Amino acid sequence: MQYLALVYYSEAKMAELSTDDWDALNRECIACGENLSAAGQMLDGRPLMPVETATTVRVRDGKVTVTDGPFAETREQLAGFYLLEARDLNQAIQLAGKIPPARYGSVEVRPVRELKSDGNDHYR
Repeated sequence: MQYLALVYYSEAKMAELSTDDWDALNRECIACGENLSAAGQMLDGRPLMPVETATTVRVRDGKVTVTDGPFAETREQLAGFYLLEARDLNQAIQLAGKIPPARYGSVEVRPVRELKSDGNDHYR
């Protein structure tokens, strides 16, 4: 089963890290991704640009509106994601615990929902 691990942390707190500490964390993230990929447990993953680069799109009454920034003000910002392959939620949680930025913020783990080609969805 696939799980999405969403990595959140406070960008302000991360900006307080020294360049050496930031670079070391990035090397840890690369190594973590390589190890998970080699084990067949990471299907994809990417870091995201800072929250000030976000654009939020909404459609209401058939009209598209665009807002600069994230959809909500939060203490932690979405920093990246790992698409994991795990046998169950317990294994997905164990894998998420290996993601280095979890030490600074949080990792939200959610099962990936599969939509059938006929559009039927059993989760609604």
